[in-house]
Amino acid sequence: MASRLKTDETYLWPDALSDDEVASFSSSEIVTVYPHRSAVPRDAWGRLFSDAENDIGILVYSGMFLAEDSEAQRALADRARAGVRVRLLFGDPESPQVAERGADEGIGEAMAAKVRNVLVLYKRLMAIDGVEARVHRTVLYNSIYFADDQVFVNTHVYGVPAYDAPIWHLRRIPGGEIVGTYMESFERVWEGARPLPTKG
Repeated sequence: MASRLKTDETYLWPDALSDDEVASFSSSEIVTVYPHRSAVPRDAWGRLFSDAENDIGILVYSGMFLAEDSEAQRALADRARAGVRVRLLFGDPESPQVAERGADEGIGEAMAAKVRNVLVLYKRLMAIDGVEARVHRTVLYNSIYFADDQVFVNTHVYGVPAYDAPIWHLRRIPGGEIVGTYMESFERVWEGARPLPTKG
């Protein structure tokens, strides 16, 4: 039946998998692990977004490095103009969560200032139809960047700046569970976040 439906049988009967099979599927969701965000090749970010056909999402406190990347900004704008839904989630600069992250990283109020700066840097992008932006007040355990089935997860480590923390490059596959976990987290934050005006 799975062949007739042209889908993997794990989509139809996920509970039929053994624990070993689940572990095997989950490990194959991992494309690569970078020891630090700064080790990710610069053009990898542009490629991540430029291949998207349906949905792009970014969940960060500030994500300053990406806002300053003209190639990534161009890819996001191009995809939005092509009809791809682009969702941007930033930390609320007035929130205690952003203040605490600034203290944890040893940069204090500079974290909130970075968020405000990023909102200015994304202003032209947010004016494009198809781009939605919100601010959140969550404790962010990971920054999440996704384009369709490809996901970059920047882990957050106490006392370590995000650029120095590891990144997982994941891909969604039939039977895998890791990507779904991060995507559910993104959606929860999105639902509880406050929309920003994105036009005008």
